[in-house]
This record gives sequence, structure tokens and C-alpha cells, in this order.
Amino acid sequence: MPRPRRSQVSVEDTPMYHCCSRVVRRAFLCGDDKFSGKNYDHRRAWVEAQLLKLVEVFAIDVAAYAVMSNHLHLVLSIDIYQANRWSDVEVISHWHQLFKGTDITQKFAQGETLEDYEQLQLSHTVALYRSRLSDISWFMRCLNEPIARQANQEDNCTGRFWEGRFKSQALLDEAAVLACMAYVDLNPIRAKMASTPEQSDHTSIQLRIRATLKGEQPSNLLPFIGNERKHQPKGIAFSLQDYLELIDDTGRIIRNDKRGAISANSAKLLTRLNIPQDNWLKLTTEFGKLFHGPVGTLQELTRFCEHLEKRRRHFASCCQHLKAS
Repeated sequence: MPRPRRSQVSVEDTPMYHCCSRVVRRAFLCGDDKFSGKNYDHRRAWVEAQLLKLVEVFAIDVAAYAVMSNHLHLVLSIDIYQANRWSDVEVISHWHQLFKGTDITQKFAQGETLEDYEQLQLSHTVALYRSRLSDISWFMRCLNEPIARQANQEDNCTGRFWEGRFKSQALLDEAAVLACMAYVDLNPIRAKMASTPEQSDHTSIQLRIRATLKGEQPSNLLPFIGNERKHQPKGIAFSLQDYLELIDDTGRIIRNDKRGAISANSAKLLTRLNIPQDNWLKLTTEFGKLFHGPVGTLQELTRFCEHLEKRRRHFASCCQHLKAS
């Protein structure tokens, strides 16, 4: 039975979440449809464009994404502090990029004077919008609904495009974040849709590699900050070059027609996070099968489940795959 989203998301415990949405009807509504002979790969570009647009609107960062033929993977980071720093004007401005808002928010945005009762209503509305702009459910709604409408219009039909609610799972520590990001970024290679990360279209890893060639990081993705946490507190706590090397090493191993091994530098990163090398390939190829709920060490998992009043033992057996004992 589906669990309420509030029982799966706890920003107090972690800002990082892995989300997945799948299409319905027949398979490959975003790729090659063998039944009709049509190719729908252009819809993957729709999803990617809408995703990167939402990053500019929400107080939610994208750490990794992969738009596949019949499903979508995201690793999201909720920045509740950014949402709280926005002024009322900024909140309304962000919201109006996606929705019309109310007559009062429109008057406020245009600089018109508000009556006292309108000002009171505006305060409640701003608080509501501020909450929604840091809410994963609203982020996924604003991603999936426009794509569904556009696809239905193209197919001249009605009905569901996505397979019910999106799935989400909390990533409770750095090892869980690293493993999940690698799993997402290597999706096209596992599915044999691409032979190398740089050839993986509509993925965050391709975006990062292209930006690296210019000596920068993508402005629309959560940056890697390495040891620069004091100067740049928001970001992924690994070196970008170390991550790219680890993804390249792992991708070579996954491909059956390529020989590969974990380099000394990549092994050092796994050792720092206490992830056994023998488990790494299993994590990056079977993450979705191994973990059906929150991901992290037993200690982090216990804290998360106690906070949300969940039964820890339902997920505890999966911890052995992530960390060395």
C-alpha cells in the first residue's frame, strides 16, 4: 500500500532524495515504439528542458538525472534555507514563472497598493508558496504534468502518461548519495543505450563532462565542492574529478565488451566512505532492487525511522550492501 509522502521525506534528517517516475500504457513512450514504428526520443529532451527550468524556480537542486526511454531518475537536494531567505517578492516571482497565482499576488507583483485584508491574505499565500517551492512533490508535479499534457496532445489522446505517483527514497549519508548518483548516471550504459558516459544523452553526467571541458561546472546542477565546504557550504562533498574517474572506471566494468578496473584513486574514494569494492558494482547496477526505502548506515537509518515513527527492521537488512562491517 502506498505510504504518504510525509512519511518518506524528512528534511531534518537529510536534504537528499532519489526519485523515479515511469510511463504507462505501452513501453517506450519516450523511445522507439515497436508497435507503431515511431520514435519518441524528442520527448526525452522535453523532460530534460523542463527539469532544468524548474531548477531555476524551486529551492531544490538536481545532483543527478537520467531521462531513459520509459522512466526518469533524479537525485534531488532540498535547500530549505534558500526558500526561507527569499523575500515575499522573490517567492511570488518564482511562483508566477509556473502558475498565474491569485488576483492579489498579481496586484502585489505589479506594485499596486493592497488593502489590509488583501495584505493578510497575501501573507498566507506567500507562506504556502514558499513551502511548495521547497517541496519534492510539487517539484515532481511541475515536471511530470506538463510532459503528460504535451505527450497526450501529440498522441491526440487522453489519460495517464505516468505510472501513478513517483517513487522517492531518502539518501541518509555520503555513501548513499555517491552510490545513488553513480547508479543514476550509469543508467544508459547499463541499458546499452550508450557506450560511454559522455555519449549518454539527457543525463547529468554528460552535462558535467561537457562543462568540465570548458573548465567549469554546470550552473543548473548541484556542484561538487570537495574540500571547499567552508567557502561553499552547499554542494556534493566529493571532488568532481574523482567522481568522473569513478564513473568512467565503473562504466568500463559494466560494459561486457570492455575491460576495466577500479583505479587507485577511485579505490581511495570508496575506502574513505567505507564502501567495499566488491559491493560497488552491485550497488551501481542493482541499487533500485537492493533498496526500496531510505538508504544509509544502520545508525542513520535508525535515527530516520525513529523520527518518522517507521519500523526500522523493514529496511535494516539492506544496509550490509552499502557499508563494510
